[in-house]
Amino acid sequence: MSGIFSKIRNAYTLFQSVDFDQLQALSQKTDLSKLVKAVAGLDETKLAGLMKMVSSGNHKKELPPINGDFYHLGAAALDESDREVQLKVRAFLEKEVKPVVNAYWLRAEFPHELVPKIAELNICGLTYQGYGCPGKSNLLEGMLAMEMARVDTSMSTFFGVQSGLVMGSIYLLGSEAQKQEWLPDLQQFKKIGSFGLTEPEVGSATAGGLTTTAKRQGDSWVLNGQKKWIGNATFADVLIIWAKDLDDNQVKGFLVRKGNPGFTVKKMEDKMALRIVQNGLITLENCVVEEADRLQGANSFKDTAKVLRMTRAGVAWQAVGCARGAYESALAYTRTRKQFGKPIASFQLIQNHLVEMLSNLTAMQTLCFRLSQLQDQGLLTDEHASLAKVFCSLRTRDVVSRAREVMGGNGILLEYDVARFVADAEAIYSYEGTKEINSLIVGRAITGFSAFV
Repeated sequence: MSGIFSKIRNAYTLFQSVDFDQLQALSQKTDLSKLVKAVAGLDETKLAGLMKMVSSGNHKKELPPINGDFYHLGAAALDESDREVQLKVRAFLEKEVKPVVNAYWLRAEFPHELVPKIAELNICGLTYQGYGCPGKSNLLEGMLAMEMARVDTSMSTFFGVQSGLVMGSIYLLGSEAQKQEWLPDLQQFKKIGSFGLTEPEVGSATAGGLTTTAKRQGDSWVLNGQKKWIGNATFADVLIIWAKDLDDNQVKGFLVRKGNPGFTVKKMEDKMALRIVQNGLITLENCVVEEADRLQGANSFKDTAKVLRMTRAGVAWQAVGCARGAYESALAYTRTRKQFGKPIASFQLIQNHLVEMLSNLTAMQTLCFRLSQLQDQGLLTDEHASLAKVFCSLRTRDVVSRAREVMGGNGILLEYDVARFVADAEAIYSYEGTKEINSLIVGRAITGFSAFV
């Protein structure tokens, strides 16, 4: 008898917290006497489970934090001061960039008002020594490229052009006078730079197929030709223009200043990706450049390749950031979006998509982590950078596709961010060397045979 009374007491306890109005509402939905008898008839284990279920209904389920760095590379790899820089940049992006980026992306405009705020972060030219540059590691630089692309790939691309392609060209190939003139102002964003290599009819064949020409005349050079897809070109103060010397057939680099006679630029319209980046079509018509503005260390395409090798590693990190932004956005969405009365994150198929996204993302992160280590050790080769670009840009496509899939129709709406990541992943896939060209660079390294035409 005592066992029966114990169950009744437990059942009574279950209903004690229900006020009269709640009890009356419940009586309209069910037979209370039968319900009490059913509860009283439960064994101790089932009753405890029922009590736990009722209690849990009063508390919001605590979910794990959303973090695409599943193997904690950022915390493990960076020292305290570098980790501080990474988190400072992340906070800036979340506060200043994320709230406005979709509006600028939709209008295909650039947020110029953010440039002075980016300058305050003091991260431009991060790995260079002197000229106001911080002299930090390539690993930190890569992780910052990821942080930027995690919020917006366009802003990461703008920064990569300024810090990597432009400053890198001057730092690696410029004379001391050129470094002194340009690097401090570029580092502080007092001047904006652009990098002109790709042409309307020449993309992958830039090593030997440039149609832009340079002809020396005394202490000057005359440039003729066109450049296409040139980021920052519409508002740059200085442009690195690569042209073929008509006398020795070698590729050389030139610093073309804003307003130089014979230089014109037209903004490219109607892009579906990297819409914030202001890509320009440049025309050079008898554009005269002084010998003092020729990059003194750029005497063949091999010299140009030094810059591309360095920045290609950064593009691999950008791919990681784009994938991470898509993954984290999709994960957050699936935890709040409900179907059939439950968050869709609780469904098996959705979890499978999320795990495959995270697997790709984690593989990309660890590959780039090692890539940056090689760079810091002075061991980076063209094929190292190319393999990272191939793998990361390819896997990013897969991650953003799955992110769009788990979000259903909302995945194509800009307000949920993933649509922007899907579009921008297509640009990452092609720029800084297509998958095919980078694959051939790696293929040549591992087979000993060049498959280039």
